[in-house]
Amino acid sequence: MSDGSLSRIDRNLLRLLQQKARISYAELARQVGLTTTPCKERVKRLEREDYIRGYHADLNPAKLGKGLVVFVQITLVRTAGNAFAEFTDAIQDVPEVEECHLVAGNFDYLIKARVKDMSAYREFLGGSLMQLPGVQESTSYPVMEEAPANRAIRL
Repeated sequence: MSDGSLSRIDRNLLRLLQQKARISYAELARQVGLTTTPCKERVKRLEREDYIRGYHADLNPAKLGKGLVVFVQITLVRTAGNAFAEFTDAIQDVPEVEECHLVAGNFDYLIKARVKDMSAYREFLGGSLMQLPGVQESTSYPVMEEAPANRAIRL
């Protein structure tokens, strides 16, 4: 099933689940105009077909001692051969990294990292990030304030 073949009900299910993943099947069914069993079957199908990859809790980073977000541009020494694979394999083991994107442009990767504070960031940068395979240089952008974001995918 491709994106174009999602029914109106499937799109509504996805929209509602993005807003409140812990909604009961009965309430979800009521809101999309189905009975509970067909609603549950549709959700299970959407999970099987990988439209729904998981359900997550939205945690408070400040309460967990991870209040500082830093975006980091990474440039690799080389981009031929297996340089990208070596870097992406290694970065998966770095717990501070929330997101890592290979990008087109003047640098190779854009990383979103979350740490306690600037001291922890300096340690992360020198002790983990710059030691990854093939890293030539980095440019950092500490976030001063996070604006509320809509993380839902528009359907």
